Amino acid sequence: MSSSRQAAVLGASGFAGAELLRLLAGHPHLNVTAVSAESQSGVPVAELYPSLAGVYPDTVYAPTGVEAAEGADVVFLALPHGASQDLVAALIEDHELVVDLAADFRLKDPELYPTWYGEAHRYPELLPAAAFGLPELFRDDLPGAGLVAAAGCYVTAASLAIAPLVRAGAVEATGVIVDAASGVSGAGRALKANTHFNSVDEDFSAYGLLNHRHTPEIEQATGAQVLFTPHLAPMNRGILATCYLRPTPGAPDPLEVLRDAYRGEPFVVVSERSPSTKATLGSNTAHLTARRDPRTGWVVAICALDNLTKGAAGQAIQCANAALGYDETAGLPIAGLYP
Repeated sequence: MSSSRQAAVLGASGFAGAELLRLLAGHPHLNVTAVSAESQSGVPVAELYPSLAGVYPDTVYAPTGVEAAEGADVVFLALPHGASQDLVAALIEDHELVVDLAADFRLKDPELYPTWYGEAHRYPELLPAAAFGLPELFRDDLPGAGLVAAAGCYVTAASLAIAPLVRAGAVEATGVIVDAASGVSGAGRALKANTHFNSVDEDFSAYGLLNHRHTPEIEQATGAQVLFTPHLAPMNRGILATCYLRPTPGAPDPLEVLRDAYRGEPFVVVSERSPSTKATLGSNTAHLTARRDPRTGWVVAICALDNLTKGAAGQAIQCANAALGYDETAGLPIAGLYP
C-alpha cells in the first residue's frame, strides 16, 4: 500500500472546497495540512462551516497562492473558473499531483476556450498533460498523472448516461439532447440575485440556452454532438440529467448496455428504477437507467448524482486515489443519506 500524503485545499471556502474538507477528514491516506481562501483569509474554518468544527477545530484559512501549498504532496484547487491557470502552471513542477475542480484544463482543444469561456487559454502547452478526471470513462489516463482536470457535475451526469451508448454503437452520435437540472449549490456560495432563496424557491428555470460553456466538455467526453440545456431546481444539492438519443438499427437494449459498461463499478448503480437525486445525497455514487420507447423510437437515458460529491469533491478525490495508486473508494461514501 502506498504511503500517506499531505494534501492542501486551495479555495476551501466554497461549497466544493468545504465538501473536499469533509471527505478528506475521513481519508485513510491523505492528510489535510493546509487550506486557503482568499476572501476568508484569517477566518477559522469552524467559524465559516460549523459542520466541520469537529475535524478542523483550529484550522484557519490562509491566503490563496503557491505558498499555501508549500510542503503538500497533493494540491486540490476548488477555485472559480479561470482562477486556476496561473496556479497550476506554478504548482505542477513541485508537487506530485494537482487536481483542478474547475474547467481550466478540461478541454483538450485550446481553440475552444475563446468560444466558450471568452478568452484564450494562457497555458495551452499544459492541456495535453491534463488527465480528464472521470474515472469510469477515462480510468486508464489517471495512474501516475501529475495534473487532473476533474469533470464537473453536469458533464459527469450527462457523460455517464451517454458515453457507453455511443461507444457501443447503440445510438446515433448526432442530435443528442441533454436536459439537466441542478441544485442551487452548483451556482456556488456567493450570493447572487438569481440564486438566493426568494428567487429560487417555488421556481424552476432554464438558463445558458444553446451556449452553455459545459457543452464542449460533454461532447469531448462522449464523442456525441449535444444540445445541452441546464435548469436550476429549488433544492440544495443534486443533478438529474435526462438524455434523449436516436438508436441505431438493431441496437441492443440501452439498459443492458449501461449494465455491461458499469458492471463492477463501485460508484455507479444501474437499475430499472428511475434515478432520484435524494438517493445520491452525500454520496459519490451515480444512479442510472435507460429505456427505448417503441412508440417514438427514442432512447432515454437518465443519471442522478450529488453535484458536490460525485460532481465535484468526491470526483476529485476518486481521481486522486486512482492517480496515486490508492483504492479508488478510499475516503469516499458509497451510500447516500436518507431522509
